[in-house]
Amino acid sequence: FRWEVLRKQEYKWWIGRVRKNLELYDVLRFDHFRAFLDYWEVPAAESTAIHGEWKKGPGAAFFNALKQETPSLPFIAEDLGDVTQEVFDLRDQFQFPGMKILQYAFDEQMANSIFIPHHYTNNSIVYTGTHDNNTTRGWYRIETSKEQRKRVEHYLGFRVKEKTVSEALIRTAYRSVAKTVIIPMQDILNLDEEARMNTPSSLEGNWRWRMKSGQLNDVMETRLRDWTKTYGR
Repeated sequence: FRWEVLRKQEYKWWIGRVRKNLELYDVLRFDHFRAFLDYWEVPAAESTAIHGEWKKGPGAAFFNALKQETPSLPFIAEDLGDVTQEVFDLRDQFQFPGMKILQYAFDEQMANSIFIPHHYTNNSIVYTGTHDNNTTRGWYRIETSKEQRKRVEHYLGFRVKEKTVSEALIRTAYRSVAKTVIIPMQDILNLDEEARMNTPSSLEGNWRWRMKSGQLNDVMETRLRDWTKTYGR
């Protein structure tokens, strides 16, 4: 985006876009949030994104303009990937909730991971996985190492199997201090990698999964209601 031009226009295009979306949704997520601080610019003639350079984004000025339009700032910052402390500082300056992905929590740095529940703050949105992750059952079955599985069990304090890992991580998300929990339907249905929504950087087989009539039954409805009451959601 030509941020200098947008700045001179007082970000009217963005403000109009946000205004329209807030007619449809209660909360909006800013994808690739770090690009509001700095972004990778690639010349149009390049065939790949390898050759480019970092450029400064609009930073706080943009969000201050949005605040004039929408003082409550009902936004989520997608603060994942290769981000810096400055990105987190921008997020926190405007008190945007960040995203916590449980599937990312069980690597060698588990104890100090920003994705492990004991480091969450209330102003967070916790997911088992997002649309760009495998289903939790598929992740556990084909993407985790033996060491990761041991860490999952050690952290949770009980034995976990492929058939039970989805419920285990859903309950972990529900009992966390994060103010909002978002669970993909595939995890509620305990589906494997065949139901994965999207694989980033791939061109085939994405966005094809559809929930069939009858898959969400009374048993699952009762279970969701119980978890909601049990964990005060």
